[in-house]
Amino acid sequence: YQRRVRGHGTINGRQVFVFSQDFTVFGGSLSETHAEKICKVMDKAMLVGAPVIGLNDSGGARIQEGVASLGGYADVFQRNVMASGVVPQISMIMGPCAGGAVYSPAITDFTFMVEDTSFLFVTGPDVVKSVTGEEVT
Repeated sequence: YQRRVRGHGTINGRQVFVFSQDFTVFGGSLSETHAEKICKVMDKAMLVGAPVIGLNDSGGARIQEGVASLGGYADVFQRNVMASGVVPQISMIMGPCAGGAVYSPAITDFTFMVEDTSFLFVTGPDVVKSVTGEEVT
């Protein structure tokens, strides 16, 4: 079960496409299936020339899926590159985000963060510890 918001609508009469990563569902982690749905939203936005808005509150890739979720991020990053200069890409950082959930917003056109709530971490403390042996907070 994955509860994710994605789709399209209008803001002030202008069509937009939206996707979200909800921290209350599996820590907002990205699964292969979720990545496919984000890519479909981005593809549709490019097709009609509409802005795409990502609402991000995610711990990154769904580690339980292994490389499949990492491949999903590669697909999302590819869409970010393809959309660059074609449609506006807007990222809203709604809470703490780590790993892939940081890289995609970093290459969008605009990134907005919620004061005292949003944080961007290149990777999480568990990954740092497993690679370097160092404990970080």
